[in-house]
Amino acid sequence: MLPARFAAALALVVSIVGAQTPTPVTTEEHRPRMAGSSTGYIDEAIVGSEIRFRFDADFDLQNPDRAEFFYAKCGCYRNGSPPTDPNAPGPGPGQAQKINLQELQLHLEYAPNRRISILVETPVRFIQFTPVPGSGSLPNHAGMGDVRAGFKFAVLAGESRYLTFQFRTYFPSGDSFRGLGTNHYSVEPTLLYYQRVGERLAVSGEFGDWHPIGGSSAIPLTNQNGFAGDILIWGLGAGYDVIKNEDYRITPVVEFVGWSILSGLVTDTATKSTSGVTIANVKLGARLSVGAHNSFYAGYGRELTPTSWYSNIVRFEYRFAF
Repeated sequence: MLPARFAAALALVVSIVGAQTPTPVTTEEHRPRMAGSSTGYIDEAIVGSEIRFRFDADFDLQNPDRAEFFYAKCGCYRNGSPPTDPNAPGPGPGQAQKINLQELQLHLEYAPNRRISILVETPVRFIQFTPVPGSGSLPNHAGMGDVRAGFKFAVLAGESRYLTFQFRTYFPSGDSFRGLGTNHYSVEPTLLYYQRVGERLAVSGEFGDWHPIGGSSAIPLTNQNGFAGDILIWGLGAGYDVIKNEDYRITPVVEFVGWSILSGLVTDTATKSTSGVTIANVKLGARLSVGAHNSFYAGYGRELTPTSWYSNIVRFEYRFAF
């Protein structure tokens, strides 16, 4: 009798459990985390949580106060020689002929889901000045730069593509008198795209606008326009996995990155408009991805246009995704 009763009870439990509707598993939960983009200069379209350490070395950066993008309006305007601006917030009293700049950056990004993330970037700058002969001294400086914070929202988040809106705000945390910041807030809305083509090839792109809020007065001071200006930022890149297995991937990358300056001024042999200037660079590099979390990048870039920010740039990066 006991086995029969036990069998009946077991049958009853099975019938009850079987009658319950199973909890559906969404495609989002089933889908494995997409590997990060292989690009080194174009911003990441794929939304995810990561910690990134980056080192940049820029060589022969000329006209660093152009549109107040790299740093604030030259402090040489404070020295009393016409035209003057006693409130010019940039480094001085000399005028920079060119600078070499190194920057260490910590990037923190957290994504509660696959479509949205929040991010913050904290840079530390090291600047070596070469002043225009006879313009005055410019001592080298180092310290915290302008902190950036923002978010990403993936408009599309598919199996092989991402279309993402990114918004960053630049805070004037760097000491502008030492060339460590711009002395004004800026916002940067950007549209980012990632597309995987087949098993090994992926392309990435970006298009955005760096927009200053405030900024220094123009020269002469009666000018209605400011020294800072709007800058369109655009880029297109591709990476191909030459080696791809379960343990690691090696991906050579080529990128074209550009800036189209819409307004603003620059200190050159004289103060002049920088509106209408387009600067383009080519970037060559490679990314080593190890397992599901670790990624290393090394790259080199150089100018393609007669007008440039810097003549050469070297970048090294480590990224940990989680």
